[in-house]
Amino acid sequence: MKYWDASALVPLQVQEAPSPTVRRLLEQDDAVATWWGTPVECASALARRRRRGELTWEQHDRALEALMMMWGGWRLVAPSSDIQADALRMVRSHPLGTGDALQLAAARAWAMGSPVGFAFVTLDLRLRAAAFAERFTVLPE
Repeated sequence: MKYWDASALVPLQVQEAPSPTVRRLLEQDDAVATWWGTPVECASALARRRRRGELTWEQHDRALEALMMMWGGWRLVAPSSDIQADALRMVRSHPLGTGDALQLAAARAWAMGSPVGFAFVTLDLRLRAAAFAERFTVLPE
């Protein structure tokens, strides 16, 4: 099982340059762990693409339906006061916004506070750097 950030999950729903890479990662191990808020982040990213004209309504609706089917099988890391406290540490330690800090704190909770040997899948450059600094194996390489 790998921990997946929304930035790596959205290209599974819509064709983008990194889509083949993240699809291969998912084929290797289709067990997805992610933060409780990730489905909303993914839906927001799809809506943003639709508003910018990158997706038609039909493409948006198909991608959202595929997302909803996928997230039924994900292991969602629920919100907690420990994750909130760790996210507060993340924003002090790394140049992350709220969502990314919560993603990384949830990933640390999923890894039981010891990220060495746990994989974190993200395409976001700041989040990649922070996950690496927190000692996750960051994918794709």
